[in-house]
Parts: sequence; C-alpha cells; structure tokens
Amino acid sequence: MRRNGYKILYRNFRPPRGGEVDIVCRDKREKTLVFVEVKTRSTLDYGSPSAAVDLKKQHLISRGAMAWLRMLNYPEIRFRFDIVEVLVEEGGISIHIVSDAFQLPDPLVY
Repeated sequence: MRRNGYKILYRNFRPPRGGEVDIVCRDKREKTLVFVEVKTRSTLDYGSPSAAVDLKKQHLISRGAMAWLRMLNYPEIRFRFDIVEVLVEEGGISIHIVSDAFQLPDPLVY
C-alpha cells in the first residue's frame, strides 16, 4: 500500500455500533481518504477475491466508514472504497488493488 502512495492511518477499525474497515488510509496522490477491504484467496476456483465483497459486506464496510467520518465530524473530504486482492499460490503472492471498487450502498448517503 505504501509503495502505491497510500499512508496507512488505522488497521482493523471496528466501531462500537457495528461495521468494520480493514485499513483506513489516505491516497496521498489524490488527497482522498480510502477505506480498504483486504481479501485473500489461495485459489481462483470460486472467483476473484473481490467477488467475495458482496452487497452485505459492502454495507458492513460502509457502516464502518460512516462511523470513521462521524468521528471526524463529517468533514468535507473525498473518500472512496478500495479492495486489495491477495492471491497466495505455490508460485508466490500476487497483490492487486481495485481502486474505487464500490460506492455507498443504499440507503446510506454522505
């Protein structure tokens, strides 16, 4: 993440009222707050790691993001949701960042 211009602010954010965010960071190049979900797989038999981030999971991540923004008193900043796909195979590890992977699901708005 750091090699790609991200500054990590917090890991494993779990607000008391529900939600979760694996990594909260800032994309220094785009000056954007980024909420990251990390998905790891050892095979692509069931699809890409990002395919596991269904609507229910997006809602959980979004609740965590809204809690983070609430702590900051809802600042006027850009933010997005990324997914980091980690594929662990016999030949090694590959990492792929899916930038702006999804938007706030309904009924959440900012």
